[in-house]
Amino acid sequence: MNAQDEKFTRSALTLAAKGISSVEPNPAVGCVIVKAGQLIGKGYHQKFGGPHAEINALADCRTLGVAPEGATLYVTLEPCCHQGKTGPCTEAIIKARIARVVAATLDPSEHANGKGLEQLRRAGIEVEVGLCEQEARRLNAPFFKHVTTGKAWVVLKWAQSLDGKLAYTDPSAEKRWITNEVSRSDAHRLRRRVGAILVGINTVLADDPLLTPRPSKGRKPIRVVLDDALQVPLGCRLLRTTKTSPVLIYTRKAAVEAKAQLAGQIHKKGAEVLVYDGPGELPDLRFLLDTLGQRGVQQILVEGGPRVAASFLREGLVDEMCMYVAPKVLGAGGTASLGEAMAALEPIVGLHYVQIKALGDDVRISGRLENSPAPEKVRDTVANR
Repeated sequence: MNAQDEKFTRSALTLAAKGISSVEPNPAVGCVIVKAGQLIGKGYHQKFGGPHAEINALADCRTLGVAPEGATLYVTLEPCCHQGKTGPCTEAIIKARIARVVAATLDPSEHANGKGLEQLRRAGIEVEVGLCEQEARRLNAPFFKHVTTGKAWVVLKWAQSLDGKLAYTDPSAEKRWITNEVSRSDAHRLRRRVGAILVGINTVLADDPLLTPRPSKGRKPIRVVLDDALQVPLGCRLLRTTKTSPVLIYTRKAAVEAKAQLAGQIHKKGAEVLVYDGPGELPDLRFLLDTLGQRGVQQILVEGGPRVAASFLREGLVDEMCMYVAPKVLGAGGTASLGEAMAALEPIVGLHYVQIKALGDDVRISGRLENSPAPEKVRDTVANR
């Protein structure tokens, strides 16, 4: 592999990133096709259930009127060789008489894990894998974590003022939002990535949220409420919209036993009551995450207040953080102090792969936690399967 291979592989990675928030729980994949040093086709996986990147790139060749025969196909993830919502990409590549395939990384899924590349080799196609592998795995870190461990990727998100306040003391409609509309739109894009959105009961009692991505683009994440004492109001918007998106109330066994009638009414509303039995003051978050992971939830967005955020960080369960900062100092007009909740955290939480983006006057700061699975560690896991 040479500098040209790296150039076109990075082009495919840039394309792949366009699919984030639209393709999940599938991985984001990009593909470019090159012939005689010239780009003749490009594509990416645009939405869940739609054509894969390779199919879109081959279609682009046809649109341009260039035959892909003898070309090199660069793709960010091993082409699929199984029948899912779409047909096998390997068959389309073979039929197009592609001469060479350069894949950034293997797909560790049970139905893939080298099978697609082997099928291409048996068809006489030259195959190379591993160029820009770390970048490709980082792009789809939630996918790789879930596929290789069965556990969900946890994103912790909040919005705050410059002095670390998460809400106004004044509950009036004019002061409901700390951040601007651009930030709120970006947060909905983040919601569209995930399979579950989680808050604590205090958020439900204070804000009566819907916890849905808007626009939804067909997404119906599970809306999860940490509710130790089973206080969720029967008339809240979550329980009024269970037919639109599923709701899961996570509570203690003792609370269900003490409020059996309420638990039954919640069930009749269409929500699930998931019970845990533990002696501690805090809910068993690991059991909850394991349960959601086993149900196929690949990513979870934690949107709760300071106590919920601190609980997930204290347990070492957060993989990614996303913070929206508004250029405001709320002082006595603000409440829900993040600093107080985080004061007892040990050790210090550090981020890597940090990104900073201006959203109007607001700023979004995001990054991966140092204890989240690194691309190299995931690669070792796949190699040892």
